[in-house]
Amino acid sequence: MFLRFLIILPLLTLLANTAGAKPAVQDTSDPELRRLLADAIESSDSFNDRFDAEVWLFDMSGRMQGFVSDQAFRLDLLRSIHREATRVELPPELVIAVIEIESRFDTFAISRSGAQGLMQVMPFWLDEIGHPEDNLVEMNTNLRMGCTILKYYMDMEKNNLRGALARYNGSYGDIKHTYSNKVLDALRIRWRQK
Repeated sequence: MFLRFLIILPLLTLLANTAGAKPAVQDTSDPELRRLLADAIESSDSFNDRFDAEVWLFDMSGRMQGFVSDQAFRLDLLRSIHREATRVELPPELVIAVIEIESRFDTFAISRSGAQGLMQVMPFWLDEIGHPEDNLVEMNTNLRMGCTILKYYMDMEKNNLRGALARYNGSYGDIKHTYSNKVLDALRIRWRQK
């Protein structure tokens, strides 16, 4: 417990002492951001403990800020991604990378082929599972279905990430692995935890 205190103390000090500072990436002096982070941490039921939630949400929120400017939505999205990815035993950072490539974090994105929402889920799935009234641009519905589909393909491909991503995108058989490489590059460059 004391070790956690020593680790989290600098983070809390940073949040408390940045009133006059001008950070390069994220304005941590914003009281609204502090409130939103605290609320996000308190309601993050997919994390092992509060410390894990605080570190992951703070880290990923800073990384995602360039894509999603609305703080409240960003934290809600991160909590939902973590919950749904954890539910199906996928790395949340992989799901974030898929979302970046699929929709650039646009909940209302619709592709030329009709795929919808953050994870670009095809609407035929709603009929397939007997839920034609569900809305794929609704964040939690989209994440639940997208994560479930991706996990299915991961299992089908025996955790071969390139194959699973290609199946997810419908580009299976592309010998250049164009889509898979885009997702893996995003994961490696922006989302993988060090």
